Amino acid sequence: MPKKFAPRKSVAQVEEGAELAPKFDEHGLIPVVTTDFASGELLMHAYMNTEALDKTITTGEAHYYSRSRETLWHKGATSGLVQKVRELLIDDDQDCVWLRVDVTGGASCHVGYRSCFYRRVTLGTKAGGKGAIKLEFTTTEKVFDPAAVYGNAPNPTKL
Repeated sequence: MPKKFAPRKSVAQVEEGAELAPKFDEHGLIPVVTTDFASGELLMHAYMNTEALDKTITTGEAHYYSRSRETLWHKGATSGLVQKVRELLIDDDQDCVWLRVDVTGGASCHVGYRSCFYRRVTLGTKAGGKGAIKLEFTTTEKVFDPAAVYGNAPNPTKL
């Protein structure tokens, strides 16, 4: 781990201490939720490895680890939709990060929507029935055209 991250010594140190001692999973990753600083809107969920967390802290811009591409990812490096970190919080047992950001360009989703959470699942008895559960779009307007920004390359996300 970078020298900035303290070793995890005790529950008291992790939960009540003043040192950053993040807990990365068996793949070396920690989950991150990212919200808009002003509105609180949930923009995305991703992961960081030690390098991404270190670069985010150092630069003040969001860096993540792409599991599908298996590489460090500076949010907005290709699209220009940079996330400027206004606040970085860590949960009580230091195994989850919350970024509160301002988004240059107004979008965070590589599909073109403002937020990666643009569909909802019907709950309750309406969700029952036969076949696949249907999704309802909560927004239909894209902030940008992904083909214009990323080109016609296939989506690098593994299914």
